[in-house]
Amino acid sequence: ALEITIRPAVKIPAVSDGKHMGFAWGPGDILVYETLHKASGSGSSFIHEVRKDEDIYSPILRKLFNESHHIFVGLQTIREDLPSKSRKPQFVSISKNYRSVIRACMEELQQVAVSTKDGEAATQYGNQVSILLAIELIWNLCEVLFIDAAPAGSLLLHLLDWVRLHKADVDEKAREVLQSDSPAEHRDYWDVVVSYVLQGRLDEARQMLMKQATLQPAARNMYKLMDTLLSKMPFFNPSGTQTLTEFDVKWRHWHEEVDRCLQDNSFASNKHLEIICKLLLGDEDILLDHKELLGTWYHFLVTRLLFCHPTVKPAELHYYAQSCMTMFLDSRSVPEPLDSILLAAFEFDIHQVIKDCSIALNNWWFVAHLTDLLDHCKLLQSHNLHFGSNLREFLLLEYASGLFTHHSLWQLAVDYFDHCPEFGRVYLELQIERVPLDTERKALKVLRICEQRQMSEQVRSICKIMAMRALRNNRLGSALSWSIRAKDAAFATLISERFLQDYCTRGTFSDLDLIDNLGPAMLLSDRLTFLGKYREFHKLYEEKRFTEAAKLLLSLMTAKIAPRSFWMTLLTDALPLLEQKEVIFSADQTYELMYCLGELTSSLNSEATGTDRPMQEEDIELTKVELLRLALARNLAMAIVKEGTVET
Repeated sequence: ALEITIRPAVKIPAVSDGKHMGFAWGPGDILVYETLHKASGSGSSFIHEVRKDEDIYSPILRKLFNESHHIFVGLQTIREDLPSKSRKPQFVSISKNYRSVIRACMEELQQVAVSTKDGEAATQYGNQVSILLAIELIWNLCEVLFIDAAPAGSLLLHLLDWVRLHKADVDEKAREVLQSDSPAEHRDYWDVVVSYVLQGRLDEARQMLMKQATLQPAARNMYKLMDTLLSKMPFFNPSGTQTLTEFDVKWRHWHEEVDRCLQDNSFASNKHLEIICKLLLGDEDILLDHKELLGTWYHFLVTRLLFCHPTVKPAELHYYAQSCMTMFLDSRSVPEPLDSILLAAFEFDIHQVIKDCSIALNNWWFVAHLTDLLDHCKLLQSHNLHFGSNLREFLLLEYASGLFTHHSLWQLAVDYFDHCPEFGRVYLELQIERVPLDTERKALKVLRICEQRQMSEQVRSICKIMAMRALRNNRLGSALSWSIRAKDAAFATLISERFLQDYCTRGTFSDLDLIDNLGPAMLLSDRLTFLGKYREFHKLYEEKRFTEAAKLLLSLMTAKIAPRSFWMTLLTDALPLLEQKEVIFSADQTYELMYCLGELTSSLNSEATGTDRPMQEEDIELTKVELLRLALARNLAMAIVKEGTVET
């Protein structure tokens, strides 16, 4: 079937002739639909949701993202002013940490793939293992060539370790041979011996050959000679006192000795030992005869270097890599993407490695983290992109943007944006607004991130959204709390009005803890100030601090803090204070209360003429006014008498 490929690794089935495709882009995926008309989606017969990055939805791979995030953050703390000699070991250690995380995920995926009974899931897990294997292979080679930058001599030792790590099937085969009744007669015996030689594991090859020697006493001298040749093969010791030149001389002497043994037909009577002798001499034809055991052209390369050019310099690698790939692969076959990536690495073309990996792999995790590490090693300084960012930042931004589409991994992405000095802040501001605020707990997380980065516009937006949601659910306390955090005076006023309406209806306040602890926040709006002060009046009354309560109540009306619509409630609240045996309101205060009552009754009368209010409501209001007038008159008389008595 014909397919359209969209990077990275998204495949969409093509539509039939005469029809068209429509696309609707989202932050982390796209909708694809078949249409009958160019410009509309009417008549769609199918609709597909296509995710850009499926890996973030894998529970096991999420561990890879989480663990690598910690390593990434640690890498950013390495001081740039340290000398390169002291920084290099740290970079190598970080590279190994990344690889250990990859291998841990790979092993877990392998276990799950084996244990699952779902064939489709097993295939998916197997594909993920293959991808991680390739990623670890490439990363390990980049570590050897670019980060550790091993010189001649040490370089071959690192490459041998690289091949051994990624060609571990010989160990499994060796276990089968050794666990058999007669290892030397096992059908895979010679394959194991040759595989050990091809990997430069000569001590293990010697141990295996000893088992064969015991079965053939007549050929004991021949096996002993091979054992001597294998034991004498020199390997460069980077920590030793021997120079590279001295090692090269010693190796050439050994090579000549092996060649003499071959020329003397010392192993002519044993084809297996003769093959091993030719392998030690780096015979290309014999090496290529063992393609199946080598498995890959890069294993062939390392083995060829081991037995022909052990002092190879980094600058010479590209020549040997190209020739080995040409010799090993079928001339008619096209190299796989992995082959091209490894060849680019051997050619020390870092940017080509990153480019090819970006195309071949199904997410940005690998290229983003590897590029970041290489950039810290000062290996990418000269490469800026045409739109202003550098390669490191571009890849980190792409990777972090993908994480933001996941319900929990978005939190990791914040740190990646933080370490992108050019565009990280802009990307974070755009992406943070797309995080669905499903719960108050999640909203608080998002809010904390924004507050820590002084993203005031996003803080206001989040608080307004949560305040509106709380208000719709009639959770006034939560709504007020969010509006205060947003510093939204208009919304705080609206919610304060709702609190006051509720109080008028029920006679009690809800969310007392919040109102009691408003503090300076009550100054956000006049209505909120009134709400806080009115609650303070109630607390003073409950504590029987009547004089202070009376003074506060009066100030709320005279200072015009209380809304006119609430004056009747305040005057009604004054009634119990007016009816106390002890005089609470002074004569002046009583006059002020009378003035307020007069203002209120005149406005009530004017409203009554313009509206058709129920008679019952009017009667209640009139009764309240009469009661208040009576109480005020009585209190005024008592206050005048009391104040006159005091003056006398």
